[in-house]
Amino acid sequence: MAKKDASILVVDDEEAFRYMLSSLLSGTGYQVDTATDGVAAINAVQNKLYHVVLCDVRMPKVDGLEVLKFVRANIPGAEVVMLTGMADVKMAVECMKVGAYDYITKPTTADELLTTITRALERRQLMIDNLVMKGALDRLQGPFQMVGESDAYKRVLEIAAKVAPTESTVLIQGPSGTGKELVANFIYQNSVRNESPFITLNCASIPDTLIESELFGHEKGAFTDARAMKQGIVEIADKGTLFLDEIGDISPIVQPKILRFIQSGEFRRVGGNTTLTADVRILSATNKNLKQEVRDGRFREDLLYRLNVITIDVPPLRQRKEDIPLLVASFINGRMKTKIKPTVSAKAMEVLMEYDWPGNIRELENVIERAAILCRNDIIEPQDLSLPHTPMPLPAGSHADNKLGTALPLKEIERLHIEGVLRSFRGNKAEAAKILGISLKTLYTKIQQYQIKLS
Repeated sequence: MAKKDASILVVDDEEAFRYMLSSLLSGTGYQVDTATDGVAAINAVQNKLYHVVLCDVRMPKVDGLEVLKFVRANIPGAEVVMLTGMADVKMAVECMKVGAYDYITKPTTADELLTTITRALERRQLMIDNLVMKGALDRLQGPFQMVGESDAYKRVLEIAAKVAPTESTVLIQGPSGTGKELVANFIYQNSVRNESPFITLNCASIPDTLIESELFGHEKGAFTDARAMKQGIVEIADKGTLFLDEIGDISPIVQPKILRFIQSGEFRRVGGNTTLTADVRILSATNKNLKQEVRDGRFREDLLYRLNVITIDVPPLRQRKEDIPLLVASFINGRMKTKIKPTVSAKAMEVLMEYDWPGNIRELENVIERAAILCRNDIIEPQDLSLPHTPMPLPAGSHADNKLGTALPLKEIERLHIEGVLRSFRGNKAEAAKILGISLKTLYTKIQQYQIKLS
């Protein structure tokens, strides 16, 4: 973090020492505020995000230990360095047990102070990295590579590459499972903010009553379970990128507050009156038609305009089927945990290419993972592919639909139906038996009885 971006709160009841610390840190390039006692310090950290709190141990009214406890309980993004006299070293050690990063004895040297501040900021950055690590690991474990050679996907990559170095908001549209978060991560990785946090919020997975608190944080007592102040993810993502997944599902109550934040970077915690700021780039994604949502009164038109400065439409897999072999190879070589990587037979690949993939890339990945585990001889065959096929037409001339309700023996209707189900599942008898509601043994008996032959 650059010094100009790091904010420090100096808390000390000795005016001369407080002024000396403030002047030294300000002259080095840090943003510095001061507080004269513990009460003022606690008020300050609730109204502004500080990266480091430099706090005296002994102060009137509220001492440094109480300030430390408050910061540790309510401001996870701040490191605390205690200031102490030689006689209070034991108290400083106790503060470190509570959660202080370090302590400095008075008087101190400029080198010691600046070195401790630098290390505290490095520690804070590690903490932020840990907060976002789960999301980063999920992305790395997911199909991170941008795989595809189709014209439709190349257009997506071309737009994403052009918009990545800018600060523009980007709306990524496409059906579920097409890899919208993958595109967002590609934009982040190629942006000037790629060394700062990348935070993902799935707007559809959080209740309407909690999403504002999740985004902007809340003050103590703002609602029943708000036992302490909480920072929102916009503060954690400060100087970084915030990805709002499924933005089309966000509550109409929260939409104007998101609009205000995008326009000005300003926000208020739930239950708070103080206006705070954060510098965050917004990426968003949806599987909904937001223009139709606007027409239906469920989405603000002005928010849509702010979100879709640049719009990227990710095509469904059925529109880029030439990418299926590349995606399958990527899943097998990069994701499969089997010791021996299976191969895909020509017939199995033909089945994969013919299927329309309503679940898109996510469905393809799940199908391949299952097939890789269950296949025999490390070769994925058509029968290893668990696909919910739609019924295929019967052979020409059968006209089964015209025979229903006519003077046709029930056994003939049963034969035609079993034959049709088997064809729709490309001969997969286990799946056909499940659909027919009979055992596999009974299905084999029926096939022999009716002499059903599948080409």
